[in-house]
Amino acid sequence: MNGLKNYCTHIIAFFLLFLTLLCGLILCIPATFQPFFPFQYYTRNEVTSQQDALELALAEASTENRTVIIAMVNKAYVEGDDKSMLNLFLNSFWLGENTRDLIHHLLLVNVDQASYEREFVKMMWRRTLFLGEVLKRGYSFIFTDTDVLWLRNPFQRLSFNENIDLQISTDRFDGDQWSQRNPLNTGFYMIRSNKKTVQLFDLWYSRREDSIGQKEQDVLDGMLHGEVLKNLELTVRFLNTLYFSGFCQDSKDIRAVTTVHANCCRTMSAKVADLSAVLDSWKRFKRSAVNETSTFGNLRHAACARSWGK
Repeated sequence: MNGLKNYCTHIIAFFLLFLTLLCGLILCIPATFQPFFPFQYYTRNEVTSQQDALELALAEASTENRTVIIAMVNKAYVEGDDKSMLNLFLNSFWLGENTRDLIHHLLLVNVDQASYEREFVKMMWRRTLFLGEVLKRGYSFIFTDTDVLWLRNPFQRLSFNENIDLQISTDRFDGDQWSQRNPLNTGFYMIRSNKKTVQLFDLWYSRREDSIGQKEQDVLDGMLHGEVLKNLELTVRFLNTLYFSGFCQDSKDIRAVTTVHANCCRTMSAKVADLSAVLDSWKRFKRSAVNETSTFGNLRHAACARSWGK
């Protein structure tokens, strides 16, 4: 594979600072072969309003049970040609086990670069507002940061129990999937669309003015470890890092790991370097005789460790 040059996918561009839909477009770098999944191109003239465009995008990307996969990107994520963060993210779908078809259901949302650079905190809150709108339209979703490698199909490790409202990754798993002691991470989670989760996102967004300087993840963490969980009668499952791994707490079992998140890492360049090492280790594992190794080897995430000294 030649990385991003070989990929086409749905990408809906939003200026999240103003929640303004710019256009429907396709991320498609010309390649020498046919795309491995179908796609369509939508222009402004083909949609009658911002609302219609979003509904069109969600309907196009959703599964039969109205579930989509959502990731957000900006200019920094596509810089670096074959070594860009977006390229690594998409490569993992190609190289992972039972993940290629999931690209059909991936909706990439393009963040205005100026908003990202100048008003990061506000942009993150606009992301919360946008995702809440998706829930209100009756779509459940997996949200994933693009610094998450998808090495196996996560649906095989996620529960389809309709009584579970939210399944969310953790920085460090304490051994109990129902324990509120688990420190959550919003870089990967699956949420079911229902009245309780819509209320959660409305309440989450409403707290932005009272949480100046706080990241939206910290606000949600406080909410789910406080009275909100009880008041909304939410059922939250915290995901085991054995399967939903990250740099904060590695899964050492390459036979079990599903996703790998470059959390506990400060810079984009460090994330790219260390995720590239993870992907290289994964490719060696897949090439090995009967997958003879069961560990990731000696991956120290050295670039990310050094990033904290910068």
